[in-house]
Amino acid sequence: MANDYDVKARNIGVDAIAAVGLRWALHTADPGAADTATGELSGGSPAYARKAVAWNAASGGVATQNGDVVLDVPTGTTVTWASLWNTAGTSRYLKKQVTSEVFGAQGTYTIKGTTTTLDLNDA
Repeated sequence: MANDYDVKARNIGVDAIAAVGLRWALHTADPGAADTATGELSGGSPAYARKAVAWNAASGGVATQNGDVVLDVPTGTTVTWASLWNTAGTSRYLKKQVTSEVFGAQGTYTIKGTTTTLDLNDA
């Protein structure tokens, strides 16, 4: 039997993920199995690093990202995946294939606050 969670339960679940999913990372390939970071970017100037994210409180089973997150991308990199991690960088909570973007020169990749959500409505 499939579960039909009430909105209250979906909000609790989304807020729990938002409380621990606090760093975005970028990858050149599928990050792999749980808690792995295959193909994570490195290098550049300014150097690539995971960036902090904040989330708005869930409503209707969805939490929206609170503002844009801008990550530095080194020259000669193709970004194909993003992943969400805890602050310590030891637990990955999601991975998402994104539209490939090629960087012929040092640049930035923006994860838009207006379009990025944590959503348990289809879970």
